[in-house]
Amino acid sequence: MTNTGVTNTGVTDTGVTNIGVIGTGVIGAEHIRRLTTAVPGARITSVTDVDLDRARAVADSLAPGASVPATGAELIESPEVDAVVVTSWGSTHRDYVLGCIAAGKPVFCEKPLASSSTDCITILEAEVAAGRRYVQVGFMRRYDPAYLALRAAVHGGSLGAPLLMHAAHRNPALPAHFTGDMVVTDSAVHEFDLIRWMFADEIAAITAYTPRRNSRAKDGFPDPLVLVLELANGVLVDVEVLANARYGYDIRGEVVCEDGVAALSESAGVVVRSAGTVALGVPTDWPERFAAAFDIEFRSWLASVAGGEEPTGPDAWDGYAAAACIDAALVSLHDGGRVPVTLVDRPSLYRP
Repeated sequence: MTNTGVTNTGVTDTGVTNIGVIGTGVIGAEHIRRLTTAVPGARITSVTDVDLDRARAVADSLAPGASVPATGAELIESPEVDAVVVTSWGSTHRDYVLGCIAAGKPVFCEKPLASSSTDCITILEAEVAAGRRYVQVGFMRRYDPAYLALRAAVHGGSLGAPLLMHAAHRNPALPAHFTGDMVVTDSAVHEFDLIRWMFADEIAAITAYTPRRNSRAKDGFPDPLVLVLELANGVLVDVEVLANARYGYDIRGEVVCEDGVAALSESAGVVVRSAGTVALGVPTDWPERFAAAFDIEFRSWLASVAGGEEPTGPDAWDGYAAAACIDAALVSLHDGGRVPVTLVDRPSLYRP
């Protein structure tokens, strides 16, 4: 497809945002499906992947007519692309995001923003030099109705000051390619961002603990893993990550305040009472649990793109802060002990 003309808002003169997607794996295909069927105002005009055959197959099935350029760099530069969604391997994110900033195109980048906090700083510097924010990072839990309600309860004033939080991230199983470090980089990273957002404060230090090992875990795999996070304001958060829960995909959160407790509901589904029992449905995977959050997230991002505005969601600073937490958590996991989270000074471009 070719644009009929791009307005100064960054969308075509038909009012539709032309989107290019880099990475057509599981989450890339899921986002393409979402943008073509569940989120109005988007049109997938270009897709690519390191596996071009896969990219062509995904384009044919989910976005007929979309072009399939040979590289992500070509997609970013294409005049038929107004904004970019990056869902490729994390190690490729930095260069694609920098390419979008250089091209002046909004970019939605799935976590991680980059594979190291140093690379994230490079992205911060590029946006500061450009004088505006182009990047939104895919921390979808901020858009989940249940987490939004929990945050509203915590900050509503009736519960008093928050003191501590218990959180759990349980997967029924993990893909075969998952390494032990990915329990932090791909699972716990969501909690790092969520907790910063929940309490409007930075994480100051992290300590990792490895309890009795799950018999289903691979050798050397930290399952379960418990992380204790210390916030600068004194709130403590314990995060349990269970890689082989088997029974379902279970995300939990409970905030203990001075005058009460607020928690996520036990189940994302219905509660069934019959024959003297109570049954709660448990989601089987992340697309089921966070489907609404993903939809709301992309509607919000597209609204900012269509309006020619800076993104209102998690920004490059949030991606960098999460990466710094990953650095500290991995040091504690491998070397033991309490590890401070070190951050550079926050540029004025990024809102507090």
